[in-house]
Amino acid sequence: MTIEQVDDELPASGVGDLQPQVAEPMIRRVFGRSLMDMALLVMVAFILSDLRVPAKMFTDPDIWWHMACARIVDQTHHFIRVEPFSFTVAGQPWIDPEWLSSMFYWLGFKWLGHLGVYAVMAAGVCGNVLLIYWRSCWRSRSAAVSLWMSVVAVLLMTVNASARTILFGYLALSIEMAILDWAERGKSRLLWALPFLFAIWINMHGSWIFGIAVLALYVACGWFQVDLGIFHQPAFSRDERARFLYVFGASIAALFINPYGWRLLWNPFDMAFAQTVNLGNVSEWQPLNLGWFVGKVLVLTIVSLIAANALKGRSWKLYEMPLLFFAWYEAFAHTRFTFLAAVLTLPIIAGDLARAFFPPPAEKKTIPVANAFVALCALAVVASYIPRESKLKESVAKELPIHTVQALRPEWRTLNIDDFGGLMDFYGKSTFVDTRWDTFDHHGVMKDFVDILHFKNSLALLDQYRIDHVLMRDNEPLTYLLMHTGGWREVAREPAGDDTCVLLERK
Repeated sequence: MTIEQVDDELPASGVGDLQPQVAEPMIRRVFGRSLMDMALLVMVAFILSDLRVPAKMFTDPDIWWHMACARIVDQTHHFIRVEPFSFTVAGQPWIDPEWLSSMFYWLGFKWLGHLGVYAVMAAGVCGNVLLIYWRSCWRSRSAAVSLWMSVVAVLLMTVNASARTILFGYLALSIEMAILDWAERGKSRLLWALPFLFAIWINMHGSWIFGIAVLALYVACGWFQVDLGIFHQPAFSRDERARFLYVFGASIAALFINPYGWRLLWNPFDMAFAQTVNLGNVSEWQPLNLGWFVGKVLVLTIVSLIAANALKGRSWKLYEMPLLFFAWYEAFAHTRFTFLAAVLTLPIIAGDLARAFFPPPAEKKTIPVANAFVALCALAVVASYIPRESKLKESVAKELPIHTVQALRPEWRTLNIDDFGGLMDFYGKSTFVDTRWDTFDHHGVMKDFVDILHFKNSLALLDQYRIDHVLMRDNEPLTYLLMHTGGWREVAREPAGDDTCVLLERK
C-alpha cells in the first residue's frame, strides 16, 4: 500500500489526530502500575537483603572458594576433577557442582572487582523477586496483591539473599513454574524450553532436583481425571500425554549435558544421604525457629491461605496441594528452604487472596506521570545503596582478616576455622577445611574438625595432622585452650567485623 493510499483511507481529521490515540495507550502500558510496583520491589529487595550492607555478602564463606574454583577454570580452561586447595584431602576426586554460577561471580570480580560481585548478586536477588511478582500477577490478576506477596517473598528470601549460587537455581525454578502455568493456558509448545532450561540448571546448582520433582508431579497428576471434593483435575489428552512424556524424557537426558556426567546428577543425593556431619552441624540445615521473624512470616502466610479458602473456596488442581505441603515441610525442616517455599507457594497464595479478599477492580485509569515519578524515586533510593568500589573494598577489609590470611605461607599446615577457608582458597593458602563440606565429610576430616572444636582429643588430633599454625576467632574455646597450653604462642591478631582473628604458632 502506498503512502497516498494510506492518506486516502485516513479520516478527514488527518494523521495528526491519530498519533495521540496510538501513543496514549502505549505510554499507559510502559508507565503502568506494574512498572511502579517493580521499581518498589527492587527498592524493598535492596533495603531488606544484604544489598543494603554489601560488605556482608563477602563474609559469606562460600563466595571466596566459588570464585577460586571459577578462576582455575578460567585460567586453565579445564574443569576441576581433584581437590585443589587443602592439605588434608588434596588430590582426592572432587567435582565443582556449581561451576557455572561460580563463573558469574568470578567474571564479575575479574571485570569490575568487588562491585562486579555485588552486581551479580543484585541481579540474582532482584530477578527472583520480579519473577515471583510476575507469576503472582498472572495468577491473581491483581497488582496490589502481587506487590504485597512479593514483599513477603523478600522477607522469606533473606536467609539466602546474599552472594550465593542458589540464587540462580531459584531463578530457574521460577522460570519452570512460569512455563507450566503457560502450558495450563494452552501454550504447551513452550514446554520444549524445559530441556534447555535443565541443561543450564544442572551446571548452576543442585536445586535442579526440585525442578525434576515438580515436573514429575505435574505430569503424574495430569495422567488421570480427578473430580473429588475440592480437587478437580482434567486428564491430559493423548497428544498432551505424549508431549509431556517426550519433554520429561528430554529433560532427564539434558541433565547429562555437563562436564562431570552421572557424578553431577548424584551430587544432591550424596548431600542428602552421605554428608551426615555437614547436615548435622551447619546452622542453615537445622529446623526453622518459629520464634524468628522469618518463621513468623511463614506461619502467617500459611494462615492467610487457609483463611482465604475458608471464606471463598475453589477447585484445586491435584498437583497444587502436595506442592504446597512439600515446600512448607522443607522450609520447617531446613531453614535455608524458606526461599524455596517463597518460589513455589506465594504465586498460588496470591491467587487465593485476590479471590477471597480483593474483588476484581473496576477499570481504573492509570496516571503515567505519577507512576513514573514513584518509579524514579524508588530507583533513586536503590542507586543510593550501590557502593563505590573503593568504599566496598575498604569495608570488606574491615569484615575479614585479609592481611592475616595473606601473610600465611602455603607450606604451613594451618588449622583454620571453616568460615575463613574460602578466603584462604582464594589467596592460595593451603587449608585444613573450608565450607565445601562434601569432600571433607567423605574422608572423615569434617568429623575430626568438629571433634577438635568440641575438645574431643583436640591436642592428639592436632599432632596427628601435624598442625603448626591455628587461625581462629579469639572467642573460640579452642583459642583459649591453646593460648593457655604450653607450646603455642600468638603471632598475629586482626579485627574481623565484630570479632577478632587470632593466628597461633606452635613453638
